Formats: sequence, structure tokens, C-alpha cells
Amino acid sequence: MHRSAPRLSRILACAAVPVMLVAVGCSSDSGSGSDTEKKAGSSSSSASAGTEPTKPAVEPAKFTDLPDACTSIAKNTVKDLVPDAKKKGGTAGRSSDLSVRGSCSWNGLDDKGVKGSQYRWLSVAFTRFDSDQSLGSGAARATEDYTKQVAKEKASEGAQKAATAAAPGIGDEATAITYKLNKTDEDFEYATVVARTGNVVVTLTYNGAGYAGAKTPSAADILKGAQKAAKEAVGKVDATAGAGSAEASPSAGDAKKDDKKEEKKDDKNGDEKGDEKPSSEATPKS
Repeated sequence: MHRSAPRLSRILACAAVPVMLVAVGCSSDSGSGSDTEKKAGSSSSSASAGTEPTKPAVEPAKFTDLPDACTSIAKNTVKDLVPDAKKKGGTAGRSSDLSVRGSCSWNGLDDKGVKGSQYRWLSVAFTRFDSDQSLGSGAARATEDYTKQVAKEKASEGAQKAATAAAPGIGDEATAITYKLNKTDEDFEYATVVARTGNVVVTLTYNGAGYAGAKTPSAADILKGAQKAAKEAVGKVDATAGAGSAEASPSAGDAKKDDKKEEKKDDKNGDEKGDEKPSSEATPKS
């Protein structure tokens, strides 16, 4: 009886070994399956993360061309706003691409002899923005430029009593900026209307002064004239510029070059702010 006890223990121990191996095997298989699932899940996640969502196409630009700036304002309007204009047809500004940027200006002196003289200056400028997948829609880009132009006019150097107001009925949105400016020893009244229609920004400036004792034009008259001309210019864009999104926009580098050229030209001749002095004996020396 005493010898059979150890032998029974050995038999029971041997019988337990297969059960343990089976348990270990099951445990190992379970762990392996879990790792496979993890790898598969990880692979799927990586594939999802590596696939970027497709960006929605930008809205096509409304206008693909610009009207001739020098014919964008009616002849009768130019005659009323700029009496005795030096060039009835206006002076066109330089541009490397008239479908993207164009401008024109008129200036004249209405000399009334001993009663003095009235000087007037009028300019209109168009800037068109194409839709670009990386830069945004033409309308969005134009809206951004519109905001910048309004801020620029409000910060005009030497401007006195500057004020801004909405200009309803002109394009999709428009703002009128008015101020006084003293130069050539005379007081000038200024009114600039910045408007946006679709993907085009229109900037129209009108100013005037009285010389040799003539009265300075009223701010109300200058603003009224600017709004009338701006409405015509915007209407010309709406009527003559083709709708669609056929043309590709110029590169950012070309656009910047155009901006620099325009700024240099403005700084050189001073016409953007009506700095050209009237060619008359009634004009005081600066």
C-alpha cells in the first residue's frame, strides 16, 4: 500500500500534461489571432489616414474679361464731371493683361477768367480675379481685395475728415470714402467708390478744387458724381464681360509684378490722387 501511492501520483501527473499542453496551445492560438486582427486593423487605419479627402471644386468665375476702361463711363457723364477735359477719350493706364487689369483717367480745368477756375479729375480701375483651386473662387478673392482697397483709401496720406458709407445699388457691394486734402495750396474734395461685382473690383475716384479764388466744390456734389460714374462702370462690367470660367488666372508672381508696376507708375506721375497740376496761369505755384 505504501509503494502504490507514489506510483499513483506519477500516473496522475503524466495524465495532466496533455491537458496543460492543450490549454497552452489554445492560449497561444488565441494570442496569435489577436495580433493578426490588430495588424489588419492597423493596416486599414493607415490606408484610411493616407487617403486625403477630395476637395470640392471652386465656383467658376462669373466674368472672364473686362470692358475697355476708357469707354466704361458715358461720354456725357465725363463731360459733366470733367469740363474741358484734356483728352475727351481719357488716358488709358498701362497693363500687361487688359483682361485682368485696366484703368483710365480724365482731368481738366474749366477756366472762367477773373471768376477763377474749377479743376476736376476722374479715374476708374478694374481688377478681375479668376477662380483657382488652391487660391479660392474668383468672387472670394475679389471680396478680399475689395476689403483691402477700402482700407487703403481710408488711410490715404494727408486725408482730412475721412468718412465711409455704404453705396447701395452699385454692384454686389460698394463703399464710398470721402475726405478733404490740401495740396498745391488749394483744398480738394475727394470721393472714392470701391465696388465689387462678382469676381471684379471697381475703384472709381473723383476729386476737384477751385483755383484763383473759385469756391471749392461741395463734398455732396463730388460724392454724387463719383457714385454716378461708379454705377456706370460697374454696369459696363455686368453688360460686356463674358460669363464663365474659361481662362486660367495669372500666376501669383505675375500678379505681384503687375501690382508693383502699377504702384511705381502711380508714385511717378501722381495721377492716382489727382496730383497733376492744371496747366493754367490761374494755377498757383506749388
